[in-house]
Amino acid sequence: MKKKIRMSAASMLLLTIALTTAACGGNNGNENASPSTNTAPESSAAVSASGSPSASAQAEPVEIVVWDKPSADAADKAFKEEAFAAFEAKYPNIKVTHVEQTKEKEREQFMTAVAGGEQPDLYKNPYPDMESYIAQGIAADITDLWNSFEGKDGYLPSSLNAATVDGKIYGVPNDMYVTGLLYNKQMFTDAGLDPAAALKDWDSFGAAAQKMTDAAKGTYGYAILGMDWADWFFEYYVWQAGGDLTEKQPDGTAKLMFTSDATIKALQYYKDLKFKYKATQKNVVQSLDDNQKDFYTGRAASMIAGSDWIGGLVAKGMDLNNIGFSALPAGPSGKAPSQVGGSYWILNPKSSPEKRQAAFTYATYITSKEYLESVLQYNKDNGMFPNLLSVRTDVDVTDFVDGLPAEVVSGVQSAAKDTHLEYFLKARLSPYIVKPIQQALLDEKTDLSAVLQTAQDLAQKEVIDKYNEEVKK
Repeated sequence: MKKKIRMSAASMLLLTIALTTAACGGNNGNENASPSTNTAPESSAAVSASGSPSASAQAEPVEIVVWDKPSADAADKAFKEEAFAAFEAKYPNIKVTHVEQTKEKEREQFMTAVAGGEQPDLYKNPYPDMESYIAQGIAADITDLWNSFEGKDGYLPSSLNAATVDGKIYGVPNDMYVTGLLYNKQMFTDAGLDPAAALKDWDSFGAAAQKMTDAAKGTYGYAILGMDWADWFFEYYVWQAGGDLTEKQPDGTAKLMFTSDATIKALQYYKDLKFKYKATQKNVVQSLDDNQKDFYTGRAASMIAGSDWIGGLVAKGMDLNNIGFSALPAGPSGKAPSQVGGSYWILNPKSSPEKRQAAFTYATYITSKEYLESVLQYNKDNGMFPNLLSVRTDVDVTDFVDGLPAEVVSGVQSAAKDTHLEYFLKARLSPYIVKPIQQALLDEKTDLSAVLQTAQDLAQKEVIDKYNEEVKK
């Protein structure tokens, strides 16, 4: 039965595209149609720089390589293969070779391909790598393609932020998520707490988390992240305190901010959640999976999570009606920035203009309103909960989720109002800041300024000095 449902969603997309193309007499319209447009998705491949349509059927054949082939055991393999066929039917002049990427060490595999001159024409790249890949010339400048693309207004403006440098665009938004605070509504109710008041700021949240901690019942207020990825969530608290863990200087060099007032305030709050409020789990360095388990089993009243995590918790048995999502409590700065993440399709700058145009056509096709809605319908048909934040303004995710509480959606939208990218050079510096975070959570007597200074000195010597020397060359 599942196979039949999965196939029907993609087949419906293929049939719609075929019928619409025939009715329109070819490749008229634009790929990312507005909500009031009933045409099938059309890409700028069929639109000249002036915006006038051209016949893609008459275009010269072009072959591109895209790293998006599903694995043999992927649940959506049949759906994606039919979607590939739909694209080929719509754009017969574009031959796409779909390549499967490794499930582990994806970055290493991609960079090996780049170094060997085998970079694919189109590659889906996560937010954290965009700045580096743009600086290295790995992501092609697609500003002209984007500006001449009639469907560009269908994308959320903020979805382009991480792919835009000095006014130039280097990626097509594929997906995005925002972080916030997940909370157990029943546990808040049982404790007589109003979530809006409890999640207002650091002080109110600390007190609320403490109130929901009951050793006799085995429950606690906040699942803190103290394992080897501890800086992932800790950086949010530094932002809330008005700072960041690094600063990128005008000349491209990096400056460490581990010992700044904001970082010290954030680490003091972490320490307070553990030792003053006694509101965290006993094992503060347990895995993220264990944090999630504590939340969906009703042991933890709250935890930081992405807008795309909710479905996984529901799949584990948590009642959707018992899940709340909020922007993070505001820190000393009075603000509560949330991390934004996701991925972009980047083009190979060394590909021919014809290949780049074809790759752009493919990227905008699989991020079109019609295609993304077919994915959402597939998810709904197969009992999969979607990410509640879309890269498109014309796609309403709630249309594809039954029984979704309105406050969950409004919470995601609230968290998305103030977003922040992860700190500069995070991939290289993570181990250095994680250590003092763990020391603060494991030992109440930890001298925060001292451990942060030690971490900064080591990171400066082993990472920053070398990085800055390279930048200045």
